[in-house]
Amino acid sequence: MNPSLHIGHSRIRKEGRAKVTGAAQYTDDVCMSGMLYGATVRSRVARGILKGIEFGEGIPWDEFIIVTAKDVTGDLYVALIEQDQPFLALDRINHPEEPVVLLAHEDRYLLEKARAAVRLIIEPLPPLFDLEESLACREVIWGSDNSFKDILIEQGDVDSVWGAATHIVQGEYKTGAQEQLYIEPNGAIAVAKAEEGVTVWGSLQCPYYVHKALKHLFNLPDEKVRVIQMETGGGFGGKEDYPSLIAGHAALLSLKSGGRPVKIVYDREEDMVATTKRHPSRTRIRSAFDAEGQLLALDIDFALDGGAYLTLTPVVLSRGAIHAGGPYRCPNTRIRARAVATNTPPHGAFRGFGAPQSLFAIERHMNVAAAEMGMDPIALRKQNLLKMGDSTATGQIIKEAIDLPGLLDRALEKLDYTAKQESCRVHNASSSPIKRGVGFASFMHGCGFTGAGESYLASVAGVEGREDGKIHVLAAATEMGQGANTILSQVVAEVLKVPLEYVEVARPDTALVPDSGPTVASRTTMVVGKLVQEAAIGLRQILLQAGFLSEPYAGEAFSNAVKQYLAKNGHLKAYSQYSTPPQIVWDDQNYKGDAYTTFAWACYATEVAVDTRTFEVQVEDFVALQEVGRVLNPTLAEGQIEGGVAQGIGYGLSEQVVWNEGRMANGQMTNYIMATSMDLPRIRVYFEESPYPLGPGGAKGIGELPMDGSAPALLNAIQDALATVTPREIPLTPERLMELVESSNG
Repeated sequence: MNPSLHIGHSRIRKEGRAKVTGAAQYTDDVCMSGMLYGATVRSRVARGILKGIEFGEGIPWDEFIIVTAKDVTGDLYVALIEQDQPFLALDRINHPEEPVVLLAHEDRYLLEKARAAVRLIIEPLPPLFDLEESLACREVIWGSDNSFKDILIEQGDVDSVWGAATHIVQGEYKTGAQEQLYIEPNGAIAVAKAEEGVTVWGSLQCPYYVHKALKHLFNLPDEKVRVIQMETGGGFGGKEDYPSLIAGHAALLSLKSGGRPVKIVYDREEDMVATTKRHPSRTRIRSAFDAEGQLLALDIDFALDGGAYLTLTPVVLSRGAIHAGGPYRCPNTRIRARAVATNTPPHGAFRGFGAPQSLFAIERHMNVAAAEMGMDPIALRKQNLLKMGDSTATGQIIKEAIDLPGLLDRALEKLDYTAKQESCRVHNASSSPIKRGVGFASFMHGCGFTGAGESYLASVAGVEGREDGKIHVLAAATEMGQGANTILSQVVAEVLKVPLEYVEVARPDTALVPDSGPTVASRTTMVVGKLVQEAAIGLRQILLQAGFLSEPYAGEAFSNAVKQYLAKNGHLKAYSQYSTPPQIVWDDQNYKGDAYTTFAWACYATEVAVDTRTFEVQVEDFVALQEVGRVLNPTLAEGQIEGGVAQGIGYGLSEQVVWNEGRMANGQMTNYIMATSMDLPRIRVYFEESPYPLGPGGAKGIGELPMDGSAPALLNAIQDALATVTPREIPLTPERLMELVESSNG
């Protein structure tokens, strides 16, 4: 690797000082003159016909701004993939948090009293809560058959294999919903006026998603809608599409108030019960192996519960389906993936985006298969892991020189897996009620949007010279705690050969920055970072060719060149637009070809202790080893992995959403059990660097990868500890584990 000024070095977070000093402004920190506070009246019925709305006595209703679906003059439905989710229910109720009435008032306390005084008159209809019943169309609640999307991926001839197989192993695996539980709940402030248009400030991931939704809601041209991202306290996918809804609500109230600012900020309970979560899943796998354990066929049925509306479910399903075969070579594969409606609040994006569900299933299945065939799960994986020249289920040829068996060996070595496995066996033979085990998972994650997604977006990013001689990055990529501002600044500073303090990232504002696509899909560094890198190269060339700069130069000379160019020409900007690499070919109709430009690869290994009296699981040690191209900022990268593993541990062991007639019954932080620092081991993070030529500085995507492998590694370790149980569902809470152990003991 060439020596670098900034790439590969840990730099202090760009936004760090403002956050620790309290200077950073979050949505609820902002107070505008004449501001009203907004609230949402929601259904408590899962499915029904809205017959009327009654406003109770004792409330000065003439002081309130009141909005219902009848006040919407534009498009009632949220513009996303398919417009099926109403901003406000008009006549149909499809889940128990359906927004029906909006209220606004200057007094927050009176507002809450008024919200409780609104009565919705709803004629109930039979609800549908079960994934399997929806698949079977017991009741049709969406479209003609409840189906949001159906995908078929085929390679080879699966049906021809079963008769010749030495081993046929079948299994069913389930994952539950998971709440994003970001630090800051959803919130938005809106000012909407009939002539001027709409401006929204909010906690959000994707400004241009909100921009599109507001354009449709108010039937406005681009220039009359402005969306500005405030400081955002975490997102994890939960602020990808949902902010369109809350922004629309605030804007509708503002418009009816005559243009007064309206702020809506959810409290924790409303945020938990009403917003999107990770899709629950069910995966059935039938696999065929020869006598030596070579994988001959995979027949996978992957199903997602999408909730009441489509939202982002089709693309979540796509990623889950493509990852369902795991990092394994299999000549005959059939993956059928389906997503259907139920009468719960819509499920949506969450870190990993469908891959954690399907990778959990295949990684558990490989251990189940190894046990049934009497094989070592390490040996079984090693002979089936993908290598360069192999193809995935979509027919994508692996063109990278990957060494997955070597990656597996190194992860196991870091854990001291062999010695610990023997030590656990000796310990478990004793009378101790604490049983110990070790486990691992091998997996991958596709970087960037699936298939032709990046080409469709045609993202644009730029850089701009400023009068103070500094450079501003112009991109819609949002900072929400992951370090995007720092990474993009490092990329630009590296190209321009200037100190990091010479580069700032402009606040994402649709009036000022181009649409560089949403901050999702492990694409910010790899895709947007590449665009700003190319734009920075273009800007440097402008200065060189115009004679304001000559190489070699120091940072001060560059700054002076910017000032001089601006003094003469008035502006200095350079942009870059995404173009699909020529070797990437994808057939979106048949799910064939290059699903991703590249993959990140990983192997995680862990040690657990299981208390057979309380059935609590303690994670004793955790090794996370990944190949993510070149690591641009080691400290930030390590933080991303640690955070993802922590979420994965919660996903696997404790984060159970309890449903009651389609409503989250445990929507508080006291009874939704997220892993805290006291519950986590030291997470030991390691990287194998193999620079990716199409990424900025050689980087790939990193953010979602650690979410994929933690849960299956843990359950594989629990199976190793207890031997007699074969857990196939997460979260594996103490109650579920107790039931498994008791049923295995007869």
